[in-house]
Amino acid sequence: MTTILVVDDEPQILRVLRINLVARQYEVVTAATALEALRVAKTEHPDLIILDLGLPDLDGIDVIGRLRTWTQIPIIVLSGRVNSQEKVDALDAGANDYVTKPFSVDELLARIRVVARRQTGTDRPSSVVIGRYTIDLAFRQITRTDGSAETVHLTRIEWHLLEAVVREPGKLVSQHYLLEQVWGPAYQAETQYVRQYMAQLRRKLETNPTRPRHLLTEPGMGYRFQP
Repeated sequence: MTTILVVDDEPQILRVLRINLVARQYEVVTAATALEALRVAKTEHPDLIILDLGLPDLDGIDVIGRLRTWTQIPIIVLSGRVNSQEKVDALDAGANDYVTKPFSVDELLARIRVVARRQTGTDRPSSVVIGRYTIDLAFRQITRTDGSAETVHLTRIEWHLLEAVVREPGKLVSQHYLLEQVWGPAYQAETQYVRQYMAQLRRKLETNPTRPRHLLTEPGMGYRFQP
């Protein structure tokens, strides 16, 4: 049975969607906040997410961005925002479709069927282990594998770089790709940025930064994450 996660802070919307989806043989799980949605996405592994953008604790576009660091679960935005730029921002962040409130249930069901048919992506890891640390990519949290209270702080750029490198374990990721993903197309020649920040990540995460086991350099080509 297909499982759909519905994320909305309006109880009436959750109730209407649950009734209509269950009646059509979908299994439904719900969340009323962004953090709850991220947690449920990790634990329940839904086949599709219906997401409102106006959540009380985190903007829905940020939720899409966090989900896309580790999963390609189809996301249909269901929002009262009608500004065209916000629609573009949601789609650019990784949403598969956008439905505006007020909405027709029949139209939403048709969008669900279309998105489900064309989805061919595979999930990326939601967490990785580097050295002594377990790194939760969805919540951007780092904990010691031995349970100690030691904390590690990564800057915004370090998080973006780490996510881009570990997204597909074992795959070579070019310097130019990382520069475009993390800093933007205007920085294609600034390869020293990648070297500098990768060195910082190794100092913070690798057991022996001078002989890394996980964040590996492929000379002249790029970097590779070795689980």
